Amino acid sequence: MTIPTDPQTGEFRRSANHFDARVTADGRDGWPVEAGRYRLVVSRACPWAGRGLVVRRLLGLESALSVAVADPIQDEKSWRFTLDPDDRDPVLGIKYLAEAYHAADPHYMGGISVPAIVDIPSKRLVSNDYPQITLDLSTEWTSLHRPGAPDLYPERLRGEIDDVNAGVYADVNAAVYQAGFATKQAAYEDAYTRLFAMLDALSDRLEKQRYLVGDTITEADIRLFTTLVRFDAVYHGHFKCNRNKLTEMPVLWAYARDLFQTPGFGDTVDFDHIKRHYHAVHEQLNPTRIVPLGPDLSGWTKPHHREQLGGRPFGDGTPPEDERIGDPYGATS
Repeated sequence: MTIPTDPQTGEFRRSANHFDARVTADGRDGWPVEAGRYRLVVSRACPWAGRGLVVRRLLGLESALSVAVADPIQDEKSWRFTLDPDDRDPVLGIKYLAEAYHAADPHYMGGISVPAIVDIPSKRLVSNDYPQITLDLSTEWTSLHRPGAPDLYPERLRGEIDDVNAGVYADVNAAVYQAGFATKQAAYEDAYTRLFAMLDALSDRLEKQRYLVGDTITEADIRLFTTLVRFDAVYHGHFKCNRNKLTEMPVLWAYARDLFQTPGFGDTVDFDHIKRHYHAVHEQLNPTRIVPLGPDLSGWTKPHHREQLGGRPFGDGTPPEDERIGDPYGATS
């Protein structure tokens, strides 16, 4: 895997999302919301894709938007469907996600990323714009939401959610990668410092309130959760984000456990995929490709006591239908 860094500063540079068409209720980009038409391609290892899995589950879109799960171990062509019979996605009939990218743009030479929305009839990529994908699932796919689906992006709180998301993206979601992939000491130290300053600020914020914005789960919690759930398993050691483990930050550890034990969160997490992807794919950081046996993940299901802060996880809605809460030791569906 080639890691794009600035040769002068040593800073990691994430590639822009080249495909940003939107699937909307009115189909204004040419892609109308339609049950069964699109496929969400994910890796269970990827935090950006993990957001899509959580939102899809909370909103009850499983029957309307199918999922293709890529092998956590990429090869030179990036994400591949080697978990499926004949190494092909059974719905799209393709071996590599790159095929959907090139169906949309035969001349595309950029990176192949997940999550990706693919149009099933044409096998063309519609979008890899991960921040917008989940917002659109919440606001444009409402006709297909389950009864009792929560409002994850309430209009009256969108300004505050957007502000929180901007800080979390820059100094948590992206900062762990900027620390891990830095090739110069100053770049690493800058990302490390920003990361832990933001985690301290988030801990202060969450000490007296159960969720990041308002008294219910919102998009902001989902975006923070997918980084926190990977923190001790990969970011602390593999990415050198090692001032503290998540388990050593009491407020954030309880907050993360609260979400993990909420239907829709832990049941989308696969620690096996997470650990194998990061440690086997990033050969520059781990040339032996040895996957650590630790950390001990049993604490994820222990009591968190966050309910004492009040809050209503689903607001006026209801939890998704019962499904096995995430098994920290292996795959979940």
